[in-house]
Amino acid sequence: MSRSILFILGPNLNMVGQREKNIYGAETAETINEDVRRWAEELGFEIEIFQSNGEGEIISKIHSALGTKDGIIINAGAYTHYSYAIRDAIACVPNIPTIEVHMSNVHARDEFRHKTVIGAVCRGQISGFGKFSYKLALQALSNIFESEAAENE
Repeated sequence: MSRSILFILGPNLNMVGQREKNIYGAETAETINEDVRRWAEELGFEIEIFQSNGEGEIISKIHSALGTKDGIIINAGAYTHYSYAIRDAIACVPNIPTIEVHMSNVHARDEFRHKTVIGAVCRGQISGFGKFSYKLALQALSNIFESEAAENE
């Protein structure tokens, strides 16, 4: 059975490869997304990649996952640190395991980035491994699905 994953990228993540190359690297969002699609396929996942700079669009997309997606990976960008609305949207879909992901090590950056308001409603967090943070998140979802399947046997 193929699992369907929603991969959400928040504000300014469409500018990866152009912005702050010392933090995010020179690889573009498009090529990173190609890798994400390939990694998802290797794990047998169908993946929908969604990027928005708008908080409301991200919230609506999370709501749309109810009944249609098996897992969510979210890099909410700066919204991670203050969007209680996105936090509440994730809480609205409690049966969908959600992984919070960041390319950079948020704890090695500005102090305001050390706090996550969405983390409490996510299954786990991964940060600091560049684009490979996304690969680790896909693997984490795969492990969650395998564990849940074993428990239901």
